[in-house]
Amino acid sequence: MTREEKSQVIKELTAQLADNANIYLADISGLNAGNTSDLRRACFRANVKLAVVKNTLLEKAMEASDRDFGALPSTLKGNTSVMYSETGNAPAKVIKAFRKKSEKPLLKGAFIEETVYIGDDQLDMLVEIKSREELIGDIVGLLQSPAKNVISALKSSGGKLSGILKTLSQKEG
Repeated sequence: MTREEKSQVIKELTAQLADNANIYLADISGLNAGNTSDLRRACFRANVKLAVVKNTLLEKAMEASDRDFGALPSTLKGNTSVMYSETGNAPAKVIKAFRKKSEKPLLKGAFIEETVYIGDDQLDMLVEIKSREELIGDIVGLLQSPAKNVISALKSSGGKLSGILKTLSQKEG
């Protein structure tokens, strides 16, 4: 690879790092061609982009980026694959599901919404991270809960004021 080609790859990697809020680094070495193909299909179905990169080029792209990747560049040893996703927990779910039939991929680290996670031991926690949409759904559910309580109190007491007061006093007591 010429110096010019390397420079172009670094520019492309830097742009991808800037465009994606959720970046996972994984080790997929040792997977045979069939397993690698299966992993790529699983990533595609989960809307996760998977790319194998050279560590030195990715490290230079991280240095050129405006973001602070903390200790993430220190994980760039051996075989490295980068997983990009719009949803913070999607790559973690793909890795966890895939590891039911294989011991790889191993999570090296992740950069999720400006937070750095290092090590394979973080995988279970990353699976549990809620997406923006899930958090909004939780908030909407919490906001609807008091209104549902009032409506059910109105329905259960037949709409009579005494029934409403009795229901509300029982809930507060």
